[in-house]
Amino acid sequence: MTSSPCTHLDQAEAVTPSGNGCVECLDMGSRWVHLRLCQTCGHVGCCDSSPNKHATAHFHAAGHPLVQSYEPGENWWWCYLDEVAFEVANAPSYSHS
Repeated sequence: MTSSPCTHLDQAEAVTPSGNGCVECLDMGSRWVHLRLCQTCGHVGCCDSSPNKHATAHFHAAGHPLVQSYEPGENWWWCYLDEVAFEVANAPSYSHS
């Protein structure tokens, strides 16, 4: 994991998570492995290890490049456009319950 931020941090917003689980998986009655939180709109989607990969699908549909792990104890971010993982000093930490 790099400490150098991506070039899209200006697109990060103060967000409110859309729920405590992957929105689409909950609607479908499906399961997920890990959750990701869109840092542009607050969409909660499942990771690429999950069968439906809704966080990446949200990136492709909405164009929002930044997600943060939505797992307890994890504060890393991912930029889809720069393909880089990083941490943001003093950023709010989110996790589902």
